[in-house]
Amino acid sequence: MIIKELDYNTYKGQKYQAEILSDRFLSIEPSDEGFEVKWVMSDEPLRMTIYEDLLQDWIEDPVAYGAFEDDKLIGMVEGFLEKWNNRFVIANICVFDGANRRSGIGTKLMEAILQDAKKSGARMVILETQTFNYKAISFYKKHGFEIIGFDRYCYSNNGPQEHNMRVEMGKIISSN
Repeated sequence: MIIKELDYNTYKGQKYQAEILSDRFLSIEPSDEGFEVKWVMSDEPLRMTIYEDLLQDWIEDPVAYGAFEDDKLIGMVEGFLEKWNNRFVIANICVFDGANRRSGIGTKLMEAILQDAKKSGARMVILETQTFNYKAISFYKKHGFEIIGFDRYCYSNNGPQEHNMRVEMGKIISSN
């Protein structure tokens, strides 16, 4: 497996899909003191298939890396410098086939994009995930990210009931 930078013109708009499967979700409930945040085991497996395009138009001056096995793209990461507040945004990171996860591919992709984030002079790196994506949250924490915010109704008015709320995670990379 090799990691290499993706050419914008070659990969822009290419479609990919991946399945997320989890046995727990992060519960974020209002309380008298603010919010109670805790992991809750799900009665049934939580499953979602995502369909995305690489290098979407909303991403400003993107950088992207792909993981390749025998010239086949098996994972990718893309990000950009959010100039107005000097934060580097990881817009997407994904190892497409679940059978390839937990094999170091995601770590290699994360290392590649973090190098670009540091070179950009960004003060921190941020990314978004969902409350039902236990494996992703654990992966990001392993790489030094912490939860810095959430939105209970980002994806729908039923986010808390569907266990699908936005979680923003971040990692400070410079003292700027």
